[in-house]
Amino acid sequence: MAIIVNLDVVLAQRKVSSKALAEAVGITPQNLSILKTGKAKAIRFSTLEAICRFLECQPGEILEYSPDE
Repeated sequence: MAIIVNLDVVLAQRKVSSKALAEAVGITPQNLSILKTGKAKAIRFSTLEAICRFLECQPGEILEYSPDE
């Protein structure tokens, strides 16, 4: 997939657990796991906004575009 999810990197930099993020954002740990592994087909802007607000980051720190070859 051309979109790479760097959520694990941002979580490690902020020293935040996945469980804490899921609780703060209001999503299930399972859905967060799907997002972190890049298996999600979509993300709501409201969810992305909540993640960025909690982690104090920009969407570009979480999502990266890499063209398929």
